[in-house]
Amino acid sequence: MIYPLGGWDFIWPLIFGFLAAYTLGSIPFGLILTKLFGAGDIRTIGSGNIGATNVLRTGRKGLAAFTLILDIGKGTSAVVLGWHFGGPDLATLAAYGAVLGHCFPIWLKFKGGKGVATFLGVGFGLAAPIGLVAGAVWITSVVLSRISSVGGLLSAISAPITAVLIGDRQLTEATALIAILIILRHKENICRLIRKEEPKIGNKA
Repeated sequence: MIYPLGGWDFIWPLIFGFLAAYTLGSIPFGLILTKLFGAGDIRTIGSGNIGATNVLRTGRKGLAAFTLILDIGKGTSAVVLGWHFGGPDLATLAAYGAVLGHCFPIWLKFKGGKGVATFLGVGFGLAAPIGLVAGAVWITSVVLSRISSVGGLLSAISAPITAVLIGDRQLTEATALIAILIILRHKENICRLIRKEEPKIGNKA
């Protein structure tokens, strides 16, 4: 029998790698840190999101920064490990897995974050220019607008554009698909932005 994808010996590492990346991505660092350091259950605070922006609403800037670093780190780690053990195909699947894990963690009944920080980490792992541009866009947008969702949306959109500019079709497709997911995860934020009701960083809501 001829297997178009190379047979089970080729397929099983990809499946295992994707699941491992999903598991890593699904670690809810924001929830773990806020509970560990006595800041309560982040899901009952502000927007209820488990990401760094909502952790900041607890007033614990250090925890928010640590959450951001860890969420970025899990995306980068997943992709780098994918590159090491399986090359570009596994790295791409690891990118999908890490972001999906953060957005839909099995431990929290698939109710996770928006995926921006993990996507930044994935960008650095896939190609440094993608991560650098996305990070610069995120920081600049947040500083100018003081609205986290604006930074997240624009940084996500910048990733496939950067991939096009560096001429990598596989990375363009991968980052475009993940960017679409992030935009969909921000649909409520987009509606509030249109109504000019999106809270700025530092607000408790």
